[in-house]
Amino acid sequence: MREPFPVQGEPPAGRPGVLAACDGSDASLWALDRAMSEAELFRLPLYVVAVVNPSPTGYPPGMAELVQESVERLTGSMADGLRRAVTTVQSARERPYAGELTLHVLLGNVIEVLLRCATGQHTLVVGTRGNGGFGRLLLGSVSTAAVHHSTCPVLVVPAPPATVPDAAPVAVPMAT
Repeated sequence: MREPFPVQGEPPAGRPGVLAACDGSDASLWALDRAMSEAELFRLPLYVVAVVNPSPTGYPPGMAELVQESVERLTGSMADGLRRAVTTVQSARERPYAGELTLHVLLGNVIEVLLRCATGQHTLVVGTRGNGGFGRLLLGSVSTAAVHHSTCPVLVVPAPPATVPDAAPVAVPMAT
């Protein structure tokens, strides 16, 4: 049986499209939905990219071979998560995404990989914050770096407005 969304390496160079960064966070799912709309609007391919950084500080000499199996499992897990993210966003849309879509799981520093992949693209679409630990920040490190260093236009997608249950109006005393 053929996988519904095969995972590839880097997006093709020389074929501009909409590049969507997706880490599975709510913000990245909202960004993915918007990226689908952008790709359809401009009739461009959509490249959905997840980046795995298995060793933020690098491996000591000889360790890379020992951890290869773990890296492969981590990459496979990220690919499964990326497929689920695309399926989730497609099922929530009013109509299915009709354009060309490919998934890409890459290894390395998230910011460096996204900036490299963004070169030559029509647009890079990111959420305001990903799965990092600082939820109070308006923009995360990835979206901030993308805005400041990308060579293509960057669309930063905010969270949808929070729905507030109907509440009785609150009387505010006026200053006299």
